[in-house]
Amino acid sequence: MDAMGHVNNIVYFQYLESARVGYFEGVGWNSRDTSPTRQGPVVVSQTFNYRRQLHYPADVEIGVACTEVRGRSFVLSYGVFRKGSDELIGDGSSVLVWLDYGAGHAIEIPPDVREHVSAT
Repeated sequence: MDAMGHVNNIVYFQYLESARVGYFEGVGWNSRDTSPTRQGPVVVSQTFNYRRQLHYPADVEIGVACTEVRGRSFVLSYGVFRKGSDELIGDGSSVLVWLDYGAGHAIEIPPDVREHVSAT
């Protein structure tokens, strides 16, 4: 909460992170893989547009969808709504690259992952 009683701006990025984790779990991506050949998504850019004030405490619902798939990256778009309503509190997006953790660089999104994120 900030000095004006609003939900602090950084909390919105935590909302997006929680939605992103839920999204990945929903498409079957195993975020707990620690093998040497581990690959996965990494956020490289993120934006958020504040549309309405949200005072603490408040309950929200987050919508997330993949809105663009590229060669090595994809875009997730989000809407943050006041729980139980269609009141849009804010919206944003994240650009994620598919990373080969061992090599330390972005690689082409594997076909099975591409199929899952393209279907949502």
